[in-house]
Amino acid sequence: MWWSEKYEPVIGLEVHAQLLTKSKAFCGCSTQFGSAPNSNVCPVCLGMPGVLPVLNKQVVDYTIRMGLATHCTIAPVSIFARKNYFYPDLPKGYQISQYEEPICQNGWIEIELSDGSRKRIGITRIHMEEDAGKSIHDVDIDTFVDVNRCGVPLIEIVSEPDMRSPEEAYRYMVMIHQLVTFLGICDGNMEEGSLRCDANVSVRLKGESKFGTKVEVKNMNSFRFVERALEFEINRQVEALERGERIIQQTMLWDSERNMCFPMRSKEEAHDYRYFPDPDLVPVEVSKEWIKQIESMLPELPLEKRDRYIAEYKLPKYDADVLTAEVELAQYFESVVEHLAQKNEEAYKLASNWTMGDVLRVVNEEHTPLKEFPISPVRLSTMINLIIDGTISSKIAKEVFEEMLKTDEMPNDIIAKKGLMQVSDPSAIEAVVDDILANNKAQVEAYRNGKTQLFGFFVGQTMKAMRGKANPKLVNEILKQKLS
Repeated sequence: MWWSEKYEPVIGLEVHAQLLTKSKAFCGCSTQFGSAPNSNVCPVCLGMPGVLPVLNKQVVDYTIRMGLATHCTIAPVSIFARKNYFYPDLPKGYQISQYEEPICQNGWIEIELSDGSRKRIGITRIHMEEDAGKSIHDVDIDTFVDVNRCGVPLIEIVSEPDMRSPEEAYRYMVMIHQLVTFLGICDGNMEEGSLRCDANVSVRLKGESKFGTKVEVKNMNSFRFVERALEFEINRQVEALERGERIIQQTMLWDSERNMCFPMRSKEEAHDYRYFPDPDLVPVEVSKEWIKQIESMLPELPLEKRDRYIAEYKLPKYDADVLTAEVELAQYFESVVEHLAQKNEEAYKLASNWTMGDVLRVVNEEHTPLKEFPISPVRLSTMINLIIDGTISSKIAKEVFEEMLKTDEMPNDIIAKKGLMQVSDPSAIEAVVDDILANNKAQVEAYRNGKTQLFGFFVGQTMKAMRGKANPKLVNEILKQKLS
């Protein structure tokens, strides 16, 4: 960036993750996304007089999971507070959150940057809260309110201002997404609002210790938008400072269509919300036994899994990065590996290549969730086993794979039905090679005179004559012998 020699950005992120509970934080209403407007509501989440909220224990359980995964201290006692503000989509007039005594504090997340270096980003706090409703603007002449989301459980993950570039913020968001999905506490869908991010960003001259004036940026619903919005806001602040202007503390909205941030309102301070302890909710007490129980059930986390793939399966770092980017993909790959007949580097690399290549290609082209992908890990590993034992070639496997997408048949049955078994009889291949060489004498002479690139021509002609069924390794060996 043009400003990087003179200025340094200071970035902190506030990430809201919607927890994957079936019912809301303080009542029994459904959390299902996409229900008819105002259908998942009751007197509790609407804040009717006389009702009392009751905390969903799974909300606490999921929050502790995230706290442990981010090396936080879990408070033995935490308190809910009321965050007071008036907005049409908040019928109670306050949001139940945590303020002075959150459940998780003082943790960190490790991110890996594009140059391979790793950096720790501090976690100030992770606290539980409920979501607000949704105001729907620009419909005819009115604004409508859907309160289905009121009371849906969230955790807010507040980072330290440790990020110094948009790339670091992007990598941090990707890691948060991986953590919540690997832990099974959030689906991570940014388009549906399951994972939302606000950024606090300021700039200062390099070498200064004092922070600049903080600006909040909202409405970033993808990882790339986080990066682009921060780049825009940093540039805006630096240009303003270069003109001798003062940065105003305010909230900006990111417009992804115009690639610009626009002022929304002046930034509130915490005291503007008049936080006070919620009188209807008792303190949350977390025992050491509860923490140990949750800790014992934590799954392998993304970076740990990535490093294990490199060490145990001897996969290249690129493969391991791709395979651990999404929890469903990692689970699919590991199930393929589990059913391989041979446990060696060749088999693991084939499993990686087919998962990253053909499986992801179909998933991305068809926009199909991996859990709905028609080829099960067992069927894919069976096909890979047939490649390794020489029953079919990699080329024939492509044809088998395409057929497996259309039918539930096992690869063995497809191969038998279509007559796709690989020819590994040396005498049969030798007879075809002799015929090819006899019919291409000019090319044989040219090869023997030094035009060795013609070797590929002979391989191609042999494979064509045998309709792709010849064992490629044997074809190469026999051709080398005959041409020498």
